[in-house]
Amino acid sequence: MSDDKPADKPVEKPVDKPETAVEQRATDQSPENAPEALGEPGVEIRAVGERRGMFGVEGSGDTSGYGGLVAPVVLPGAAQRPYGPSTGSGGTGWFDGVADRLDPRIEQVVIHRGEITFHVRREHLLEVARKLRDDPDLRFELLSGVSGVHYPGDAGRELHAVYHFMSFTWNRRIRVEVSAPDADPHVPSLVPIYPAADWHERETWDMFGLQFDGHPALTRILMPDDWPGHPQRKDYPLGGIPVEYKGASVPPPDQRRSYN
Repeated sequence: MSDDKPADKPVEKPVDKPETAVEQRATDQSPENAPEALGEPGVEIRAVGERRGMFGVEGSGDTSGYGGLVAPVVLPGAAQRPYGPSTGSGGTGWFDGVADRLDPRIEQVVIHRGEITFHVRREHLLEVARKLRDDPDLRFELLSGVSGVHYPGDAGRELHAVYHFMSFTWNRRIRVEVSAPDADPHVPSLVPIYPAADWHERETWDMFGLQFDGHPALTRILMPDDWPGHPQRKDYPLGGIPVEYKGASVPPPDQRRSYN
């Protein structure tokens, strides 16, 4: 019989890991680990705030279990020419062609996940919209939607209006984005140029409080006319309506007790 002893197994060095899935997700979304998908290669991202918790509950606690989540709010940075998509060796693409027709009205161009967004100042919005519709080299015949975004940490640019355009002639889609401060939430209405913007602008006003100057009837479309505030703004209280079921009462989410 051999007296040889089995070789000792190498001791594995412990690796520091987040204790919970919430901590892991917070680590993955920290600024130094921000995903490259937020911008094209070589393009910086811009932080406009920080998100804590999952649903923004304060005071009574977050009953979802995600109260410890901390994630940066980041936006893709400006892209550099050529924007693409390429038309061949050494050539530029139709992104650059649209940008050439809209210059010098463009404030910033963002390329994100292969899609292009033109940021323009609100005072240039009407001119840009007419150019998109009437220029024979552009011919964006359809405004398919208007949506709003609220970034409380983007000082002086807290409210954003995002317009989605499509060209049936060239089979192209682009976005145009304008911003306005909380203190002056006014943006020109595009209804005189694109009548399809009518109900979209009403919904954006209803949910975010953006005032579309020149709209023929800027009234609420989802909430009652006397509803206070605009429900999709980040600073709007979570609230809720108490529910009664067989004698038991379930309070609104922001009035429930915390379990963490």
